[in-house]
Amino acid sequence: MAELAYRPAIGLAQTLFKAWDLKIDLKGTENIPRSGGAVLVSNHISYLDFIFDGLAALPQKRLVRFMAKESVFRHKISGPLMRNMKHIPVDRKNGEVAYAHALDSLRSGEIVGVFPEATISQSFTLKSFKSGAARMAQEAGVPLIPMAVWGTQRLWTKGHPRHFKRSHIPITIRVGEAIEASRDKYAGAITRQLRERVQELLEAAQRAYPVRPKGPNDTWWMPAHLGGTAPTPEEVKAAEAR
Repeated sequence: MAELAYRPAIGLAQTLFKAWDLKIDLKGTENIPRSGGAVLVSNHISYLDFIFDGLAALPQKRLVRFMAKESVFRHKISGPLMRNMKHIPVDRKNGEVAYAHALDSLRSGEIVGVFPEATISQSFTLKSFKSGAARMAQEAGVPLIPMAVWGTQRLWTKGHPRHFKRSHIPITIRVGEAIEASRDKYAGAITRQLRERVQELLEAAQRAYPVRPKGPNDTWWMPAHLGGTAPTPEEVKAAEAR
């Protein structure tokens, strides 16, 4: 039943990508396992990241079950779709239920998608990673697959309007080699290794990105350390503390 909802959703997304004339540069899909469980781990800069992360698994004929906040599952439109596609609701006040659900999915051979930063990074740099992805991979005995997306923030991100018109926006996606989550390592050490690898992939995606801001009014989507006007991580933290 899940695929009865998932396949049409994929088709709709691909139709929209074509209508928007997105230029998608996707490399590393061979690192997605063709069978068996895995934890797919990505940076998070847009409300649409899960769509593009899922796109990376399609060449290997895999579907990804994403962990998403529980409120999305309560929405009258998105809720039934998310449940039918076997995505995993996360109640932050009772995370043990989502964790157990994800473990069951991994042990049954599914790929589970995780955003270890937990929220969208408004600085477009990597936030600290929570250790849940590493712990799940250890318990389920499956690999971690690091990946990074870039350009998705230009379509729809926190604090900025949606940009869903035909605009030829490039999207760059990089998938890295699997990281084994050995049970004899601390989850914290694996998480640090995972974050370092996602950072490398993010930098590779940024270097490969084919365009730069068109002028002073188009620098918002570039992080400050690359010359853009996105807030620094420190500025974001100060704003959230107010």
